Formats: sequence, C-alpha cells, structure tokens
Amino acid sequence: MATIKTQLVVFDFDWSMADQDTDRWIFEVLAPDIRRKMKTLKESIQWTDLIAQSLQEIHARGRTREEIEHTLRQMPFHPAMVRGVTNLKGASNPSTTFFCLSNANSVFINTILESKGLQNLFEEIVTNPAEFDPSGLLKLRRRVDPDGPQHSCTVGCSPNMCKGEELAAFLERHKPGYDRIIYVGDGSNDFCPILRLRSQDMVLCRRFRGLEGRISREGGQQCQVKYWAGAWEVEEIFNQFIEKN
Repeated sequence: MATIKTQLVVFDFDWSMADQDTDRWIFEVLAPDIRRKMKTLKESIQWTDLIAQSLQEIHARGRTREEIEHTLRQMPFHPAMVRGVTNLKGASNPSTTFFCLSNANSVFINTILESKGLQNLFEEIVTNPAEFDPSGLLKLRRRVDPDGPQHSCTVGCSPNMCKGEELAAFLERHKPGYDRIIYVGDGSNDFCPILRLRSQDMVLCRRFRGLEGRISREGGQQCQVKYWAGAWEVEEIFNQFIEKN
C-alpha cells in the first residue's frame, strides 16, 4: 500500500462527531411540545425550514440566546471523540486536515466545538448559515437558497445541501488533494459523498442509522467501510492511523 502522507477527515456532525442531533436536542430540552410538533410536520415542511420556524416559536416564548447556547454546551459529546480528533490532528505523520460537512447550522456547531476546545479543529465548516439577531432570535437559512439555483443531486440529498457536491467543491479548492480521505458519517444523506470516494479512502459508518441501511441496500461505493457504534471506537481507529505511519 502506498505511503499516506496527507489525509482528509470529513465529519458529519450530528450523531457522528456529537452524540446527539443538535436540531432535535434544542427543542427536547427547551420546548418538548415543539419537538413533538416537528415529528408531525417533518413530512410536509423542508427540515431546515422547519427548524427555522421552530426557532422563531421558542424566541416568541421568550427563550434567550443564552439558554440556547447553554443547552448546546450540555449536549452529549463523548470525551473519546475529543481525544481521538485532537491526537490525530496533532500527529505529524500523516498530516491530517479536518473538514466538517453537516446539515446542522453554523451557530449550533461552533458553539459546541468551542465548548469542547475544538474551535480550531476544522479547515472549513460547510453547513446551513445561522446567526443571532439583536433580539436574540437565531435566524437560520438553507445553504442552497430556495430562490436561487438548486443542486443537481440524484442520490437523494435534501434540498438545502448536496453533500457530494460540497465534498467535490472542497477538494477542488484544496488541490492537489489528499492521499486518503476518511469520511465519518451516520445518516442517509452521507451516502452521496461516500459514492465519490476512491478505493484507498474509507468511510467510518455509525451502526444502526440511515447510512448503514443505504450501504447494505444500495452499495456501489468503492471505498473501504468500517463500522462503529461508540466514539471510543473512532478513537481506536484514528490511533491506528497514527501508529501505522
């Protein structure tokens, strides 16, 4: 096998880097009745739009920016994941670049990363844009504007973002590329980007979630597939990458 000198680790965020789903967690903690309503509306409203609408609802109830940030900092995030990514980033051989590709949003992700001391981990974070306005409302938009040109994915990515196209665009921005790409994901929307990986690349697929189902039903990926259930297993795999090189 060729020597790996440079590698790219691509992370989904919810249920992949973090041990929960940011969109759902916020409402489970701050407004369970809205979380219940989201379950009934998710088939009829695009998910990112539904989260934006639900954020407006909790703002109208008087929920503050501070409460949202506190709730995010409390969200389950395994210490082994913090150790695993920190050790791999700190190793000089191979040189590792981290890229976050998530259907969450910039405020949720950045707030959590900062609380874990990981604010400098990622070279880029591609996600839905969000920001607090002066009143404390968290305003969320789709990455792909519904009023502009849409992505051309045929694999089944949601309208707000095609992760395969976003990965290809990242690689175009960071030529000449990487000796190996490792994609850490869990959801069915992580299937599109892994179809673009090569035989020397690898997907670390979280067990018992949508991505595992699509790999088993549809297949077609050229990359290697490793399965994991707990963050400590990702840490083990990352440590092997360091030790082997």
